[in-house]
Amino acid sequence: MRKSLRNRGFLPGFGLTMGYTIIYLSLLVLIPLSVLFLKASTMSWEQFIGTILDNRVLASFRVSILSSFFAACVNAVFGVLVAWVLTRYQFFGKRFIDGIVDLPFALPTAVGGIALTSIYAENGWLGQYLAQWGIKVAYTPLGIWVALTFIGLPFVVRTVQPVLQDWDLQMEEAAATLGASRWTTFTRVILPHLLPAVITGFALAFARALGEYGSVVFISGNMPLKTEIVPLLIMTKLEQFDYAGATAIATVMLVASFVMLLIINYLQWRINKFDAAR
Repeated sequence: MRKSLRNRGFLPGFGLTMGYTIIYLSLLVLIPLSVLFLKASTMSWEQFIGTILDNRVLASFRVSILSSFFAACVNAVFGVLVAWVLTRYQFFGKRFIDGIVDLPFALPTAVGGIALTSIYAENGWLGQYLAQWGIKVAYTPLGIWVALTFIGLPFVVRTVQPVLQDWDLQMEEAAATLGASRWTTFTRVILPHLLPAVITGFALAFARALGEYGSVVFISGNMPLKTEIVPLLIMTKLEQFDYAGATAIATVMLVASFVMLLIINYLQWRINKFDAAR
C-alpha cells in the first residue's frame, strides 16, 4: 500500500495532463490565431496582395524587422557581458544591478517610452550632448533601436545567467593548464557551451521586439515610410475600421515571425546535436 502511494506522482497521468495542455494552448493560442487567418481569408487574393505590397506597409515591415534584429544582436552580445559580470564577480551594489536588469519586465512599456523620449530628445539629458555631434535619437529609426534594445536585454541575461551559474570552473582550469589563453578558453571552451542559451535569448528578444508597441510609439515619431512600425500600422488600420487590412498585415507578420523562430530553433538544435557528438 505504501509502495503504491509512493510511486504515484503528485500530478495526474500523461493523458489528463496532455489533455489540459492541448485545451489550454488551444484557447489561448491556436483558436485566436485561427480566427486571425479566417478573417484574412475574407479578402480576395488581389486585395490581400495589394494591402501587403503597399509602400507604407512594406516600409513598416522593414523598420520593424530590421530594428528588432539589430536590437536582438546587440542584446546577444551585451546580455552575455552583463550575465558574466553578475555571475563571476562580487561587488558592492550587485543585487541592485541584478534587480535593474528585470526593470523592463515590470515597467509599463508606455512609461519606458516616455522616459527614453525625455532622455534622448534634443533637449533631453543625453540627447542635448548627442545633438552636438549631429546624432539625433528621438523620432528617428535609431530611437526605435534604442527602445527595442531596452526591452529585450532581460531576455538574454536571464537565459544565459543560469547556464553560467551551473558552469564547472574546472573546465577553465583544465584549459589553462594545457596552455590556453583566456581568449582561447572563452571562445573554444565556454562559448560553445553558452551558444544554445545565447540563441534562445536572441530568439526571445527578437520575438518580443517584433510585437513591441508602447515604448516605441513615443520615441519613434510615427512617421509613415520612416519610423512607423507594424503594430502601430495595425492600430491605425483598426482605427480606420479597416479590419481586413489589419488582419492581413498581422497574418504576414505572424507567418514571418514563426518562420524566423523556426529557423533559430533549428540552428539551436543543430548546435546542441554538434555539441553532443563532440
